[in-house]
Amino acid sequence: MPKKVLITEPIVSSVIDKLEQFYEVDVGERDTYNEEETLIEDIPEYDAILPMLSNPITKKVIEAGKNLKIIANHAVGYNNIDLEAARKHNVYVANTPGVLTESCAEFTMGLLIAVARHFVEAQRYLLDGQFKSWEPLGFLGKELKESSLGIVGMGRIGQAVARRAQVFGMDIIYHNRSRVSKDIENELNAEYVDKIEDLATRSDVLTLHCPLTEETHHLIDTDIISLMPDDAILLNTSRGPVVDEAALANALHEEKIGGAGIDVFEYEPEVHPKLKTAPNCLLTPHMASATYKTREAIGMLAAEAIIGILEDKPKSDLPNLIQA
Repeated sequence: MPKKVLITEPIVSSVIDKLEQFYEVDVGERDTYNEEETLIEDIPEYDAILPMLSNPITKKVIEAGKNLKIIANHAVGYNNIDLEAARKHNVYVANTPGVLTESCAEFTMGLLIAVARHFVEAQRYLLDGQFKSWEPLGFLGKELKESSLGIVGMGRIGQAVARRAQVFGMDIIYHNRSRVSKDIENELNAEYVDKIEDLATRSDVLTLHCPLTEETHHLIDTDIISLMPDDAILLNTSRGPVVDEAALANALHEEKIGGAGIDVFEYEPEVHPKLKTAPNCLLTPHMASATYKTREAIGMLAAEAIIGILEDKPKSDLPNLIQA
């Protein structure tokens, strides 16, 4: 019998075509596999699954996957997967690092410019018919030149954001689990800041590019936000729970910071109701990597991991395996 692969929802067609050259492939409808029970019911017949971050690949799902050999997440993150259960049941896990660096960095700069210059509020003002003539005090925003950009997480994406921010004349400071090399610091003209509290105090713009861990859950909370300048901007394209959404919403409404650009949410897809009405807050639906080139590359990397495991290729040829 041919091996079977489940792709939990539609992805770029060329990725599906690639997998169909080797296997019987089923593609679920969007949102079908966002519940554990549905996955438990369907997973027993599949040798591999290509899930999204929204799909809970829990201990019970993995235990039900009697033929399951690999879980290849359609994402860099993998907090939706029970790694311990996968290890116990000898199921490989793969993610897709590296391929979304440029698209996410570009998107972050787009968020920054849009928030700094009040694009959303200005468009609403115009469409509501309030624009009568040029206004000398209308929508005064923040210039990026000589502003300080605080980066939390100086990995691939953080560094790519820093390179782009340099072009705008921004001063780069950063906080990371460990200090990057002197060569990278010199290239980016970046200053390491040991404490997140100091970074928040010194940042005109604070942008988040860190993984979600126990240590980073609610890293940005009421206390950290209170340290930020009152015209500072917060950007999050990392993981929603890194930010205490209620604390951010309150700070925006109370004008304790100047604005926010948020692409990921604490209880995704739900958004805190006060955040929806917060001033100078641009909210986007988890789309930082949404270019055709990047989404195809994400899918292909996941597909290559599936083919590699199911065809018993050398594990050294599969650099995106998280664990065996």
